[in-house]
Amino acid sequence: MRDRADFERYVEQRSARLLRTAYLLCRDWGTAEDLVQTALAKAWFAWRRVGENPDPYVYRILANTHATWWRRRWKGEVPTETLPEEAGRDPAADLGTRDEVRSVLAALPARQRAVLVLRYFADLPDAEIAGVLGCSVATVRSQAARALAKLRVDPAARAALTSELK
Repeated sequence: MRDRADFERYVEQRSARLLRTAYLLCRDWGTAEDLVQTALAKAWFAWRRVGENPDPYVYRILANTHATWWRRRWKGEVPTETLPEEAGRDPAADLGTRDEVRSVLAALPARQRAVLVLRYFADLPDAEIAGVLGCSVATVRSQAARALAKLRVDPAARAALTSELK
């Protein structure tokens, strides 16, 4: 039986990784933090039923919640004449990701981006990615192949990925 201490331990160990994954899905730190918080709140309600490996369950919540938010696109933000205070340093520098790689990922369709993020940044195997996204392993592989093919023929993507590997 899983308890509160187990959940807290999971959050301490995985929150940075979940935040990075959420950021790569939605490309905005504020939205990524909200997405992780929502996903963990949903996971808390089902924590006793999750099982020994909660990662697939939490990643699935993360991906599904992002898809729901993306479809709904809230229009409640209102522009103002005075800008708020500037935030400090960009947390992306701490994570080691580069603007070029993020923009290349942003150019991919949502499903292909999700597959690449879960495979290469979250280090999930294809079977877990399929479970998270609710599709077959063959679909995960075909989406990854299509995404990588797009990246291979895009000169900007090739330049960004080449400079990232150096």
